[in-house]
Amino acid sequence: MLPRLGAADEHQEIREAVRSLCRAFPDEYFRQIDEQRAYPQAFVDALMAGGWLSAMIPEEYGGTGLGLTAASVIMEEINRSGANSAAVHGQMYNMGTLLRNGSRAQKERYLPEIAAGRLRIQSMAVTEPTSGTDTTQIRTSAVKKDGRYVVNGQKVWTSRVRHSDLMVLLARTTPLRELARKSDGMSVFIVDLRQAVGKGLTVRPIANMVNHETNELFFDNLEIPQENLIGEEGKGFRYLLDGLNAERTLIAAECIGDGYWFIERARRYASERIVFDRPIGQNQGVQFPIAEAYIELEAANLMRFQACALFDAEQPCGAQANMAKYLAAKASWEAANVCLQTHGGFGFATEYDIERKFRETRLYQVAPISTNLIFSYVAEHLLGLPRSF
Repeated sequence: MLPRLGAADEHQEIREAVRSLCRAFPDEYFRQIDEQRAYPQAFVDALMAGGWLSAMIPEEYGGTGLGLTAASVIMEEINRSGANSAAVHGQMYNMGTLLRNGSRAQKERYLPEIAAGRLRIQSMAVTEPTSGTDTTQIRTSAVKKDGRYVVNGQKVWTSRVRHSDLMVLLARTTPLRELARKSDGMSVFIVDLRQAVGKGLTVRPIANMVNHETNELFFDNLEIPQENLIGEEGKGFRYLLDGLNAERTLIAAECIGDGYWFIERARRYASERIVFDRPIGQNQGVQFPIAEAYIELEAANLMRFQACALFDAEQPCGAQANMAKYLAAKASWEAANVCLQTHGGFGFATEYDIERKFRETRLYQVAPISTNLIFSYVAEHLLGLPRSF
């Protein structure tokens, strides 16, 4: 196991418990799941049963109330074990929007059931085909009528819908032309997928390069009860940021976990593989890139924990969340390349699991927020440069 730098790890007990659970699901399990393009249901059930996916739910609602920092450690250890947190991380970050902006009645209705594993809130529907990352241009509408909202429109890249009971939906409740600020007029809703699919909501799977369950959604006069509105109408974009900051920070932690996995595999192989009567890790051309990847990963890890600390203290953390996601995604991708290069031809063999993890960690250069959008955020909000979009 790679060394952990700095002060003693206060989350060591959590790490060891998650590692113990993950050992019951070895590489072969996830390799088979990937080959079959299946969902790791047994693994998810084990995490739910262990209470690990209710880390951000307060104890008064049946959760463990550990906060984002501990939740990020859980996600890190899942990926560090060779698994993929993409199957479950929505259960964590969707809590941000509901916990901070939901009504008391909504929390009492949903959170105990989620904490007990009887309800899954894995999905968030935001992105649309025509707007992409320009969320203020979404067209999906929710019109109030007879005490209900009627939703029409389309979403894309909406993950885990087929393995979720509840979904967080962002829709426009005021037409853009009637607003002075583009970020106003959007609202957030909880959609009960058990009642929605086939009754105004159509789900169409999107095949992709990783085993990631994601979909297109089509809304055709879907009716949502008025009590499913989170917070005030028209303020959904601001509410959504709570979930997105948590999402980006958790994704950073997953990338950290991936990076440690890649570096450990590269370190081990470089120590054991003998060519020209010496371990290949003795060659500077092999060991230096591994060392560099480790340095970059450790630096990204510091920004991850800073973002977590601010989020848990309910302080502004948008800049830190964005930078943590950027640094960690970049570090994990560089570690992936180093690991593959260290293994040479064997890195392409499925039995080594490197090509699977290589594909999985590549996603985070693009989503859930692209690298270029993070650059524009930092340029405008931290450096005071003119807005680029």
